[in-house]
Amino acid sequence: MYGYHGKILQVDLSTRQTKDIELKEEDLRKFIGGAGLAAKLMYPLLSKNLDPLGPENPLIFITGPFTGTAVPSAGRHTICAKSPLTNIWGESSTGGFFGVSLKSTGYDGVMVVGRSDKPVYLLMHDGAAEIKDASYLWGKGFYQTKDILMKEVGQKKARVAGIGQGGENLVKYASIMNDDGRAAGRCGLGAVMGAKKLKAIVTYGDRRPSVANSDKLKTDIKAALVVPITDLTALSTREMFREFGTIGYLDMAMYLSDAPAKYFSKSVFPIEEIDAKALKQKYTVTSIACSGCPVGCGRLTEYGKHGIDKVDGPEYQTATALGPCCMNFDLDSIIHANHLCNDYGIDTISTGVSIAFAMYLYAKGVFTKDKMGMEMKWGDSKAIVGLVEKIAKREGAGDILAEGVRRMAEEFKVSRDEAAHVKGLEIPMHDPRAFFGDAVDYATSPRGACHTKGDYYMVDMGRGVPDVEVAPGDRFESSEDKGAMVARYQNLRDLFNSLPLCIFSTIISPGHIAGLLNAVTGWDFNPDSLMMAGERSFNVKRVINIKLGITKEDDKLPKIAITPLSEGTSQGKEPDMETLMRGHYKERGWDVATGKPTKGKLQQLGLSEMIKEIY
Repeated sequence: MYGYHGKILQVDLSTRQTKDIELKEEDLRKFIGGAGLAAKLMYPLLSKNLDPLGPENPLIFITGPFTGTAVPSAGRHTICAKSPLTNIWGESSTGGFFGVSLKSTGYDGVMVVGRSDKPVYLLMHDGAAEIKDASYLWGKGFYQTKDILMKEVGQKKARVAGIGQGGENLVKYASIMNDDGRAAGRCGLGAVMGAKKLKAIVTYGDRRPSVANSDKLKTDIKAALVVPITDLTALSTREMFREFGTIGYLDMAMYLSDAPAKYFSKSVFPIEEIDAKALKQKYTVTSIACSGCPVGCGRLTEYGKHGIDKVDGPEYQTATALGPCCMNFDLDSIIHANHLCNDYGIDTISTGVSIAFAMYLYAKGVFTKDKMGMEMKWGDSKAIVGLVEKIAKREGAGDILAEGVRRMAEEFKVSRDEAAHVKGLEIPMHDPRAFFGDAVDYATSPRGACHTKGDYYMVDMGRGVPDVEVAPGDRFESSEDKGAMVARYQNLRDLFNSLPLCIFSTIISPGHIAGLLNAVTGWDFNPDSLMMAGERSFNVKRVINIKLGITKEDDKLPKIAITPLSEGTSQGKEPDMETLMRGHYKERGWDVATGKPTKGKLQQLGLSEMIKEIY
């Protein structure tokens, strides 16, 4: 089976037993790998009554056919489980080197079930697995945990994925960290790991599957990497990320009103205090790249403060969430808070939005110093850093902030239209009023408000995909056609999470991707059948979410995120969600009245067995 080992490891922490789960070629052809394959495997295991923090919730670390091959920008893996933050489908993708290391153990992934009675870590290497004591690691941050395990294992090739105190304390948006500051940040999967008392997974090995046609793969890679000189968006984005990292987008984001400020109520702020140029002027910053990446958008910052020598990042999402969203323009505090989030293992997006919501409620008088034990004024950089620690440790005000904005709103009886989330997942740092396509994506993404499932801002900035009839247009267009194009683009991005490919990859044509996949696997995909795999993956997750209680009423954005702003280039703009969503549903073959995939659509995608779940 070229490109795959054809099996994943199942580990039951309750019984300390392991076994191999054989993967069927039929399922691999239909779902490819990554999150798509994970959804297929987890579909029968998930239910509405399943406790996300209970032992029965399966936690899958999974790779794809591109993992460990020469295909560039494929050094990623995906982690999936029922989310404790949203109570629906949870997935999070991360880069670095752990995914390739996992694939090198002789498995395509690992599924963890059960719960240990004491802290443990899992060691996987060369087809073998051991469950080892981690009691001495409990209570330590991720960076120290990683260093200790690397020394203990004594293998230069070893890689570590694990949690900090945020996961141990069941922060609902705890992340799973790997390598140097890479994070599976969204959906709170670190809390699932913490609930299972699994501190870390350590991997190493030399067992990578062979590819079907290495000569053709080399030729196809060379052809796929050629970016037309006319594709200025791809070329400029690649060079910007090489030079500045993702934070290099911050200047343009503010100009486009795409960077939310003051908890989604502003879009203009003193950018020069915190942008990429300020970072490079005040600190020594070097580039780091994930496995097989020709871009290198990661950043390592020499910090030298608060006892911290070096810091990973900050990335665009982090800098905006802990900066303008909280009206904080102190770069030092953003860097410090970012490091703490990484070490404690909590998602920087949800952390920043939760703190901004607390500041918003403090300004309204809902939160008070007496009630919360501290002041939470806009832009208070010391309070922001302090709240990060309190959230990770669930101390004082941090205990309620650790639940996320949906539960904060419920606890303090605040309107859901003031809580910046979709389906429980905090809205990321691309404002849906700046690019109306993003509004549709947030409303319909399987995990809630997600900026990677359909980064449509890239399309309307000039990055079209002619192969699937996705073309740049007016970013403020509210039409059925726009909603339909978002659906097609989401299918492509779901495919990326199955292969995997980084969304910053310059390889975006389904024709090129099909050629690469065929060279790896020896199969015979064409662009249409490949895109159907992405659509199939998206629909399986939709069925899972319906099974878990999601309805059409959940496919909406809160008013705080779509009420027209009075400043910036999106001033007065508001997406017509009814029109956009109607076009989206029609393109997807979902019933416009209920939001369910129609029976005909499920049959077309080869998912007939799922019809009984929702009809």
